[in-house]
Amino acid sequence: MKKQVLSREINRRIGQAMHAYAMLADGDRVLVAVSGGADSMALAWVLAHWRRKAPIDYGLQAVHVDMEPGPDRPGAAARQVIACMERIGLSVRVLPVSRRPPVDRDGEDTRDICFRCARSRRNQLFEFARRHGFNRLALGHHRDDIIETFFLNLTCAGNISTMRPCQRLFSGRLTVIRPLSYLGKEEVEVICRRIGLVPVRTPCPLSGKTMRSEVHDMLREIYTRIPGARQHIFAALGNVRTEYLLTPGESHADNP
Repeated sequence: MKKQVLSREINRRIGQAMHAYAMLADGDRVLVAVSGGADSMALAWVLAHWRRKAPIDYGLQAVHVDMEPGPDRPGAAARQVIACMERIGLSVRVLPVSRRPPVDRDGEDTRDICFRCARSRRNQLFEFARRHGFNRLALGHHRDDIIETFFLNLTCAGNISTMRPCQRLFSGRLTVIRPLSYLGKEEVEVICRRIGLVPVRTPCPLSGKTMRSEVHDMLREIYTRIPGARQHIFAALGNVRTEYLLTPGESHADNP
């Protein structure tokens, strides 16, 4: 008997996220960014799987930003990503990274390095989508990424914000979608294992040494100490009571 990749519950929550945020429509041209991690590879498979059964038709193209391009061919990690995507029937466009993260730079804040590196890769994806006529950019962020980003912005940037499951950019010419937004990291990793893909090790020299890693560890401790905290934090991001936030110069009537 063929093993089912998506359980009924996981399939339902992916569908909920797609429907709640109207992520896909007939005729869309979707560019899915595949880093090589379990999250992005699972997303690429999900989008290819949904395209076969959905009542709408959309184009799908995988793209990978090569962090260590060779002089005349893609780097080792990029070649592994290509092989993984070929297994699920997707071709990959490989983009040599325009900005490599430094291996070591004394005195430089890794938060700033990671921010600038991520922004550079994101801009490469935006430009590729623009030049090739894609109107959707699919990213593999999941519920835990959204929560971690909220805490990163809260503790390191002094603002209350996070990644949105669906976000229109450039006057609506490009929409970033995150179909895995309602799934936890562990659930996404299960999908990757069930389709038989092994995550590609990142060549980033700062992997595991970032502020995001510290926030991840902090949240894991919170989840251990407070049952249900993960679900409540995620729900809170859609239940913002602005009247109880600090708004200097404004007064608010007491609520009964």
